[in-house]
Amino acid sequence: MKLALKLLALLLVSVVMMSCRGQKSEDPPIRLHFNMNFQERFNAQQENPFFEDGMAMRMPVEGTIARGNLQHDTVLFAGLDDTGEFVNEIPFELTREFLNRGRERYDVFCQMCHGGTGDGQGIIMTGGYGYVPAPTFHSDNSRNMPDGEIYDAIANGIRNMPGYATQINVEDRWAIVAYVRALQASQNVRETEMERYEVDLAELRNLYEEEQLRLEALAAARAAGAGEEVSVERGERLYIQNACQACHSLDGRDGVGPTFLGLYGSERQFTDGTSAIADEEYLIESIVEPGARITVGYDNVMVPYTHLSESELKSLVEFIRSLADE
Repeated sequence: MKLALKLLALLLVSVVMMSCRGQKSEDPPIRLHFNMNFQERFNAQQENPFFEDGMAMRMPVEGTIARGNLQHDTVLFAGLDDTGEFVNEIPFELTREFLNRGRERYDVFCQMCHGGTGDGQGIIMTGGYGYVPAPTFHSDNSRNMPDGEIYDAIANGIRNMPGYATQINVEDRWAIVAYVRALQASQNVRETEMERYEVDLAELRNLYEEEQLRLEALAAARAAGAGEEVSVERGERLYIQNACQACHSLDGRDGVGPTFLGLYGSERQFTDGTSAIADEEYLIESIVEPGARITVGYDNVMVPYTHLSESELKSLVEFIRSLADE
């Protein structure tokens, strides 16, 4: 008898377990409380006479922040301290993994313009596409820039560079900043220090020489293709190809840099208290070494256009000269 009861219980348990295998039932669900089915509510986009604007869907209260988007840490999210100044230190521990992540992200988003070593000679800049040259990270201006300012440029963009806030997350932006600092340090290491880390200096010299030969060949090919013509027409083409219009207008309006209209022959006042006439010598110097003399009222933000040949520089001067009397 006991065995029969046990077998019956086992059979009932098996039937119950089989009934929970997930088969769909065609029977209507059993509802004990109908108040959720027949509650007074409004569907999406439905009119609601209770509110003055008649909208059932309400805008969030002013100042509402979505869950996970509270960016109250200004150092981390904006690179700014409590006074609104750029911070000088990266708010992450500088581990090997962190730097390697920065190198990986740099190679994805930055090196095509700023170059593999941060010298501003990326393929986009040296391929003759007409972009405003990217600045080198190895100038005093870049080396003295606070870490927070580099972070801000990555997140929000600067001048012609777009912001990458929607593509690069916060931690990766700081990782890129760390890698930029590593690039800067790598270009200023004494050979005696490099030998401590078993660096093959001969191989590095060979790679450097090969890169210099490549750049020289590229410059020579461009010069050969353009010829040695010096003309206003060629200067106008160079003005467009090198994106000079991004900073220098032709209609008298000042931008990031002074307008080219009426520039030739004008007197320029410099931040060191000196002055000069904008003649051919001064204009060429301003193109290839823009930081030599900074005009009052403008920032030292122009990168050197050292890739231009002598005939290209003179053609640009002729183009600027042609605008002197317009």
